[in-house]
Order: sequence, then C-alpha cells, then structure tokens
Amino acid sequence: MDDRELSSRIRALAKAVSAEPASVVVSMLESLKKDAAPTEEQLRSTKAGVTVGKLRSNPNKDIAKVAGEIVSKWRKNVDAAKDAKKKKEMGASGANSPAPPKSTASPAPPNSSYSKPYEGDPEKRHFKTDKVDLSRTGSQTRNNSIGLLYNGLAYRATESIEEVLTRAVEVEAAAFRAFKGETQEYRNKLRTLFTSLKRKDNRALGRRVLAGELSAADFVVMNEKELASEEQRKKDEALEKENMKKAQMPVPEKSVSSALRCGKCGQKKVSYTQAQTRSADEPMTTFCECLVCGNRWKFS
Repeated sequence: MDDRELSSRIRALAKAVSAEPASVVVSMLESLKKDAAPTEEQLRSTKAGVTVGKLRSNPNKDIAKVAGEIVSKWRKNVDAAKDAKKKKEMGASGANSPAPPKSTASPAPPNSSYSKPYEGDPEKRHFKTDKVDLSRTGSQTRNNSIGLLYNGLAYRATESIEEVLTRAVEVEAAAFRAFKGETQEYRNKLRTLFTSLKRKDNRALGRRVLAGELSAADFVVMNEKELASEEQRKKDEALEKENMKKAQMPVPEKSVSSALRCGKCGQKKVSYTQAQTRSADEPMTTFCECLVCGNRWKFS
C-alpha cells in the first residue's frame, strides 16, 4: 500500500466516522488491520496514526477496540523496523569496534518489552520504573496527566506496559474533550480518578477500565458515588439510612415559660424540657434555654 492509497483511505475513514453507521467504520478499520502495516514514514506523511489513534477513545466500543488493535500492530511494526535498522548498523560497524563503556544507569527496556505481561511487583508500578515515554501530546500538562493515570491503572495490574499506556492515553483524551481542554475541572477530575484507582478496596475499577468493560468516555464523567467500590457504597448507604432514622426520631417538645428568668440576660422568654435523669424517687431535671441570648442551664 503506497502513500497515496493510504492517504485516500484515511480521509475516507475520517469522513465515515461522522457520516456513516458504526458498522461501516468498523468494516473500514478491519480492512486496514488486515493489510500490511505502513512504515513510520508513511504514518507521518499521511497522519494515519493520528487519525486511527483518536478512534481508540470513540464512544462505540467496537470502533475503539479495532482502532486499538490497529495502533498496536502498527507500533510493533515500527519498533521491529527500528530494531532491524539498529542491528544492521551494529553489524556494519565491524567486529573490531571497541566495546562501549559500561554505564551504571539502568538501560531503557527494548520496545518489545512493552507488549509483554508485567513480571515485577505490581504494587510498585510507576511510569518511571516502567520507563514509559509519556510524550504523547504537545502539552506537558496533558503528558503529566497521562503519567498520573498510568500510575493509577498500573497499580496492582499485571497487564503489559503497552495495554496500560493505551488506556491511560484514551482516558486523558476523553477527559480533555469532556472538560473542554486543560481546565481546572479537567485537572480536578483526573486527580479524583487517580485517587479512586489507587484505593486498595477498589481494585475492580481499574480492571474494568483496562479490560474495556468501562469506556474512557463513561469513566471520566462518573461521580464519586459511581467510582466507589461496592463495599464502600454499601457502607455509605448504611450510614445514610442511619442518619435518616436519627433525623426522623421524635424530638421532645419544648415548652415556653414566662416564669423562668435567664440568669445571663434577665429575660423571661425561656423554653424548657424535663427528663428523668436519676432514680424514679428523685425529682425530674429541667433543661432550660433562653430564646433571647441562647443561654442554657439545668436544675432539679
């Protein structure tokens, strides 16, 4: 597939997304997926990677799924081409070339490791330790947000770096659209999502997002109650019911006396209630409150 054909198909795909049924778009994506993967130069010149990459956060799950598979295939092809080029260059340099000096720094993992299941401690995953390249947008704020979401989604997850990063990029893009750019609401929402993902009692939330069961578009607009775990929702409901019961309990009716005088302001507008606080043969305790200054006292 040459540049002209790829460019033509990508333009047709972009038009179909806004004008054709989802089934047509899926069919066009499936056709792209079956064809040979384009080179890195073709992806840059035709902007095919950008167009298909945006579809990974499409509200339609079928479109988003196939688009994600295409991007994964194309990225692997580009990575394989880069590895082959490096090997060729190393071979051309000759066997007598001096060995490079040893470095104490940990080398970045090869790109192929991105697609392998994670084998380290899942509770300590972080985009820095996973050596993730966050340069996915032209904005540092958005790239940092992708890193924040990566840390939340990767927590206690064994999915590959590529899978977690793909979801993090999709969620950030969905939030960017939903909240009209890098607004304060956008920043606050991403912090809320990160906090919810990192809760030890809410592991199911991250699993749903990584598995695609919960779409990025739906995830970014969930409120705190929807983000909470099933266990937390039950606790909140129980507390709410308890508070409702307390609110509905009868409050002892207060009487107003003009015979009682407030010792603080001297007024005779005093409300009072009586209760048996001691043994039955003892007089009742009277609780008083001045309706003028709010002074409270009691006597037996």
